[in-house]
Amino acid sequence: MCPGGGRTFLVVTSTRERSITQPANFSSRLAYLIRVNAHVFYEGDDDPAKCTAKRLERFGLIELHRSPRTLPRGIVLNPFAEQALSPADMDGEFDTLIGIDCSWESAERILEEMVGSHRALPFLVAANPVNYGRPFQLTTAEAIAAGYAILGDTERAASIMAPFRWGSTFLTLNEEPLRRYATCADSTGVIEVQEDYLAPVEE
Repeated sequence: MCPGGGRTFLVVTSTRERSITQPANFSSRLAYLIRVNAHVFYEGDDDPAKCTAKRLERFGLIELHRSPRTLPRGIVLNPFAEQALSPADMDGEFDTLIGIDCSWESAERILEEMVGSHRALPFLVAANPVNYGRPFQLTTAEAIAAGYAILGDTERAASIMAPFRWGSTFLTLNEEPLRRYATCADSTGVIEVQEDYLAPVEE
């Protein structure tokens, strides 16, 4: 979702981004990572000039869909999902990462129409100018990049962020949690790591 419109969604590599650690079994999953594509449902009711999904499309980094029914089956980045995204999702049947770019008012209804493995992103902070420093307030581009990073594909994560002036800042701000999430065995491990970051916020 894009900043400024009630939106929060869900790689040219520098040496800094490469410091995000890949999971121990990354090499055995390389073939999976190479074929993972990103698709985004785009509602189209906001300013295209400010929409991160539209910019990613212009750079050929994602494919936009105006109807949920045209989306392929995949790993759906769903903020309402009960299970967190984790490296274990690379072992599933899907090889597509799905994000949404729509209003919060439409999100739940649209997500119900999407077929696939629904996963929520864990604690991360935004770097976009509208919601800088706020947890969970990610743009579509930030969500997709985070999804790639958690699945172990740091190069694509950096490529997704490359078209934005603040893109590298997102990866820098979240370098430690993304690195830790990417080494977790499953969703339970991701939630345990997330608690380390939520506890100080809740206090």
